[in-house]
Amino acid sequence: MAAVRDPQATKARIFRAAVAEFARHGIAGARIDRIASEAQANKQLIYAYFGNKAELFTQVLGTCMVDLAAAVPVDADDIEGWVDRLLDYHAAHPELLRLLFWEGIEYGTAELPDEAARQDHYARKVATLADGQARGVITDAIPAGDLLILLTALTNWIAVVPQMSRILAGGEDTDRERLRASIKEGARRLVAR
Repeated sequence: MAAVRDPQATKARIFRAAVAEFARHGIAGARIDRIASEAQANKQLIYAYFGNKAELFTQVLGTCMVDLAAAVPVDADDIEGWVDRLLDYHAAHPELLRLLFWEGIEYGTAELPDEAARQDHYARKVATLADGQARGVITDAIPAGDLLILLTALTNWIAVVPQMSRILAGGEDTDRERLRASIKEGARRLVAR
């Protein structure tokens, strides 16, 4: 009896395998053969469903960013809570920051394939902070876009370079909790009126 094909399940397996492959190896180092093998899918299906390797990377990163935006929306009324949730999200999903860093290595300052969609994605986050500034909830001394860069850098860096966090702050659970409290305090001070 022949196996029943399930295109959605196949796409999901390919997507999961692509996330892992790109997070590990970046765009240039990733191999479609490894993705196909891990996903137990025909290599041609990857091209049919997602396009070439660069297009697959763009779709993977875009979807991961949408997932983050849905799971951890920017909250100008509770910056410390947002920072807490962002730290937890990146601890559970370290691949997103790895994908972003690989993208930075590959594209540098060149235009991204999905730049317009990305600008729209971030414009909504910046607008949330700008609204908080307009309402007087957070400082308006720093432009909202700059503030988003500073807050995400402060929050995300420990997930990107965990070795530096361990070396500088210590590797014990109590050290990590102290560092988390320090990051939240830094964020609170950064947005304070």
